[in-house]
Amino acid sequence: MNGAESLVKTLLACGVDTCFANPGTSEMQFVAALDQIPGMHCVLGLFEGVVTGAADGYGRMAGKPAATLLHCGPGLANGLANLHNARRAQTPVVNIVGDQATHHRPLDAPLTTDTEGWARPVSTWVRTATKAGLVGADAARAVAAACAAPGGVASLILPSDVCWESGGNVAMPIANTPAPKVSPHAIQQAARMLRSQRPTLIVLTGAAVGEAALATAHRISAATGGRLVMERTNGRVARGRGRFGVDRMPYSGDQARSEMAGICNLILVGASTPVTFFAYPGQSPRPYPMDADVHTLARPEQDLSDALERLADELDAPAVSVPYSNSSHELPRGAVTPAAVAQMLTVLLPEQAIVVDESVSFGRAFYPATENAAPHDWLPLTGGAIGGGLPLATGAAVAAPGRRVVALQADGSGMYTLQSLWTMAREKLDVTVVVLANRKYAILLGELAGVGANAGKTALDMLDIGNPNLNWVQLAHGMGVEASRAEDMERLAELFRMANARPGPFLIELLI
Repeated sequence: MNGAESLVKTLLACGVDTCFANPGTSEMQFVAALDQIPGMHCVLGLFEGVVTGAADGYGRMAGKPAATLLHCGPGLANGLANLHNARRAQTPVVNIVGDQATHHRPLDAPLTTDTEGWARPVSTWVRTATKAGLVGADAARAVAAACAAPGGVASLILPSDVCWESGGNVAMPIANTPAPKVSPHAIQQAARMLRSQRPTLIVLTGAAVGEAALATAHRISAATGGRLVMERTNGRVARGRGRFGVDRMPYSGDQARSEMAGICNLILVGASTPVTFFAYPGQSPRPYPMDADVHTLARPEQDLSDALERLADELDAPAVSVPYSNSSHELPRGAVTPAAVAQMLTVLLPEQAIVVDESVSFGRAFYPATENAAPHDWLPLTGGAIGGGLPLATGAAVAAPGRRVVALQADGSGMYTLQSLWTMAREKLDVTVVVLANRKYAILLGELAGVGANAGKTALDMLDIGNPNLNWVQLAHGMGVEASRAEDMERLAELFRMANARPGPFLIELLI
């Protein structure tokens, strides 16, 4: 058995049975091993940003890691943006990167680089395998590191000679260490803050916005008056009719400061201390009052669900019912607006759909206005690195066959990872892509004003992607995905119904 074969067998033994790949010469032994060892579902991406983003979407929905397969340091570099998003989402990913043979590296061949150095900022664990006999053990440790609470990217770098040499061994899975419990003192301090009658904000993320944990959080809120809010960068939230909802932290610093005005206490449940997305001249980067008391109930690596349960018990908080929703079932007509698109989604979203949200500026109203849609999971862009939406949808569809994925995609950021459409077609994935085509980087028009920049024609031209106009119908057809265009709400609803009722991918270019 060579090192590559021991890698594949160990990954399978550890429950990793899906690999998103864009291989090169250094990874050919891994590719050859797939013919010898059944069980690994290998999904080809035509760009490494598709591979890493798909692994993020898969991990968010499967609750276990997929592997990536990237070619040397430059291939890793192409995938770094979506590994950054995966890190922010706390997604388990086993990131496998091929590299120069150990005896070839000192010769400084063209692809030689500091692969470990590039992997480290997006990874919770990094290791370079040194010989074939250790590859299996290294792979088992990578899976364990990716799965350790709260989840993260574990990067295993494999020199090509370590893969082709014989002497490989299969390693057995390493048992997961349970997430540690929070201290009684942390529970008691949070309870004191909530009983104080001072305005209190409870900031949730990660497992704290799972369906059961969110119900517990609403018990606490109902019993004490503490307000609930979710970090904007949370990786996945279960929502829709019959489930408790939770507001997101606003993107706009001004809006966040307005909503948090008067807050005296902040209780963090797996969350970081709130900060604005960017700095702006003359404005505080902290959107809450600076004299507010901040208490960490639970750190990200701790058992968030248990912390909420124990806090609810400490407060003797009774169970509460999900509020009754009486939303309209009427489809909007006429002009395309954010509110109209949100209403259409509320009426037509399929049961148990997975919504991937990279709608950026046009879609800021979508999340709050769809809380009464059919039960679904919402996967937002987490790390702010655009180009994650289409790969996320790809990976989510691989992880959850039988569930429709709806990708709400801004046109400018969609161009970063357009190749995702080809993988959707190749894998026959059930994805409905709605491209919001305003033909400009609209979000940056607002940012120009936010930073006080005095923009002229040259600056504005840099934010215009309508010269020439992108034709998303033709782009989709070129990738093997059927597509059509909508210019009003009636046509959008017709196409959205049709796309969700048929197998495979379909793209709707919505002119906004």
